[in-house]
Amino acid sequence: MNDLRGERLQVMLSPEELTALDDFRFKHRMPTRAAAVREILKLGLTVATTNANAGLKSSSYGVFDRGPAGHRHEDSGPDNAR
Repeated sequence: MNDLRGERLQVMLSPEELTALDDFRFKHRMPTRAAAVREILKLGLTVATTNANAGLKSSSYGVFDRGPAGHRHEDSGPDNAR
């Protein structure tokens, strides 16, 4: 395989995020968590647009709502457009 990986990235995940990652991995029959993370990253970068998330705070970027610290305002973000 000519796919060289020169950088190591360590990511801490909550139990819920790890479950979501493993569910994705097994559903798509991927050999490792790293392969699943790379595929999710590729998918996310494919659909991302440059200004889609303008105005969001860094606390808005999470997989799951974490209550007050990770609270998303009801009227903010592209997911809440009506």
